[in-house]
Amino acid sequence: MRSWIRDHGLLLVNVGLFVAFLVGMALAGGRTYNSDQVEHGQSAVSLWQYLRTGDFAEATFENWESEFLQMGMYVVLTAYLFQRGSSESKSPDAPAPQDEDPRDADKRQPVPWPVARGGWVLSVYENSLALLFFVLFAVSIALHAVGGAAAYNAEQLAHGEPAVSVWSFIGSAQFWFESFQNWQSEFLAVAVIVGASVYLRQRGSAESKPVAEPHHTTGA
Repeated sequence: MRSWIRDHGLLLVNVGLFVAFLVGMALAGGRTYNSDQVEHGQSAVSLWQYLRTGDFAEATFENWESEFLQMGMYVVLTAYLFQRGSSESKSPDAPAPQDEDPRDADKRQPVPWPVARGGWVLSVYENSLALLFFVLFAVSIALHAVGGAAAYNAEQLAHGEPAVSVWSFIGSAQFWFESFQNWQSEFLAVAVIVGASVYLRQRGSAESKPVAEPHHTTGA
């Protein structure tokens, strides 16, 4: 059991942090939501009721969409673009193992089953990491739109204004403001780690080059 935890520690810790911060977001968001409710002469709601509001869905999925968009784009861009000296880039001067055609792999050796199967299954599999992130992005932005429309309509009705459809909300400046404010921060973070990893190091991290490596050395 101890060795299994060691072998999966990075995933386990990140999942644990996700759950902890999601719970914290829900608790803090519920208190903020109820403060607004009372301020506008409306009844406070339970935590369970808050989790079913458009406010919670909007706040959650507008962040998820930006994360999945960033990771999907990063996976695709690092397949074609280079940054000399960065630990986040393939070398522009030498072939990379990631570029090898899996169709040429020795099937007598242990390989993932889609590689052994070949055909369209392999075609999907060799792009499956990016596809996963883009599917999650599409689901998240759809849920952001649905939750955002619900939150927007609750605000509209509280002020005696008519509700709008999800499609109308998607076409609003509010929806795109919420999206762009998260998207820009994600790509800023990517640009910082791509550029900073040329000159800065973190000993022991897979995201850093070895501390003694020259700045021009590209890749981990």
